[in-house]
Amino acid sequence: MQLTWDVTVLCPLAVSHVTAAPPEAGLVAELASAWKSTKYTNLNARYTIPPIAVEMLSPINNCAREFLFSRSCKIFLQSGDDRETSFLFQ
Repeated sequence: MQLTWDVTVLCPLAVSHVTAAPPEAGLVAELASAWKSTKYTNLNARYTIPPIAVEMLSPINNCAREFLFSRSCKIFLQSGDDRETSFLFQ
């Protein structure tokens, strides 16, 4: 199975997001994540596609946070550098 990254960066202050969602930190990223999961449903058998959505004001969706943390742990096991998590999230 192949890993494919598709990152979306959103501005939660855009008119389309402000009218569609209540002003709650991270909500726009979670909505985008759900949309991405639906978008890639047909590819999930061949690829691992974590739905990564980040808001310009810093919140990141839960699925992306878990994915990046798990990757950083695997990178740490190879490199031995305990700063891998902070590097990956930057």
